Amino acid sequence: MYKLEYLPVARKDMIEIVRYISRELQNPDAADRLAKYGANELHAGKQKSVLQIFLGQFADFLVLILILAAVISACMGDVESMIVILAVITMNAILGTVQTVKASASLDSLKQMSAPTAKVLRDGQIVQIPGREVVPGDVVILEAGDSVCADGRLLECASLKCAESALTGESLPVEKDTEPLSGETALGDRKNMVFSGSFVTYGRGRFLVTATGMDTEMGKIAQLLKNTEERKTPLQVSLDQFGRKLSIIILVICAVLFGVSVLWRHENVMNAFLFAVALAVAAIPEALSSIVTIVLSFGTRKMAKENAIIRHLQAVEGLGSVSVICSDKTGTLTQNRMTVRKLYTGGEVIDAKDADFRDPLQEPLLRTALLCSDAVISGDTEIGDPTETALIAMAERHGQD
Repeated sequence: MYKLEYLPVARKDMIEIVRYISRELQNPDAADRLAKYGANELHAGKQKSVLQIFLGQFADFLVLILILAAVISACMGDVESMIVILAVITMNAILGTVQTVKASASLDSLKQMSAPTAKVLRDGQIVQIPGREVVPGDVVILEAGDSVCADGRLLECASLKCAESALTGESLPVEKDTEPLSGETALGDRKNMVFSGSFVTYGRGRFLVTATGMDTEMGKIAQLLKNTEERKTPLQVSLDQFGRKLSIIILVICAVLFGVSVLWRHENVMNAFLFAVALAVAAIPEALSSIVTIVLSFGTRKMAKENAIIRHLQAVEGLGSVSVICSDKTGTLTQNRMTVRKLYTGGEVIDAKDADFRDPLQEPLLRTALLCSDAVISGDTEIGDPTETALIAMAERHGQD
């Protein structure tokens, strides 16, 4: 299943796996493997440079006509008209480029803020490193609330459960174990494996990294996404159609006026042509693209204040056309928090607000509920199973640690 020559595959016996990891990774070895296999991160495909983004602003039918008009004006010796036309379309292109680059920078900053870290065994010590520095052969320690940074084979686990919905679509956390599997199994059935992109909801464990970056199962999905074609938004399609129709109408009118001036009014051909070009430049709404860009940028800034990053300005219009939003309730519309409301002890039901750790009937129940937990509460951050965090929160309210 895995092509790393120095690692056993998931089907191997546990004894063989333990034999391989008995010599822990040293930092020099990790550096060599990092150079060999690359950083543990997904490649988003080739990004456009600022120059490419700037030149892309001119790939519009109306803008191309304006550029053609500027060239004709220059050939006719009308340098002032050429400068004015080029100045307007250049300003529009600069505005569009600035907005696009700012949106991309905001998204990259958001990615850096959400970059996971990992606790690994290096030189016989447990150290915390950035997730991108994890290499095949590392032993990673997992606890409730941790993000899984790479694919790997579980070495040990204690009631470990992982949410793998982003990878397999399984809505409920998957309970993991270390037992070897027999025969080929589907991705969702590999319960002795953990996968990048999932996170631990309960328990703890350790796993041996077998794949990182684009070699992970999540990386395979990212590779497929890189090969998809970029489609235009409804706004872009509408503007393109409007621009072509308007341009054709303007060119037809200019051609008719040129013919009337030459054939009917017998004017000088050069003067008639310059008049037709001037009319085309005046009739084409060269500020259309800049106006649309400005309006969309207002939308992106307003959404950025609400912590929503829009990478492409045209996506604002697409989002505004949404009539139905389907959302997972837990963690989106609700906080995924539980609260203790009642206790049952000594043959009676007691309100949580009346809980008393000094009561000889309640104390064993409350103390057991507090101690039999892997959850942690630090300030406003709750890590662990919601039921356990609710029990710990109740104890903290009564001054118990």
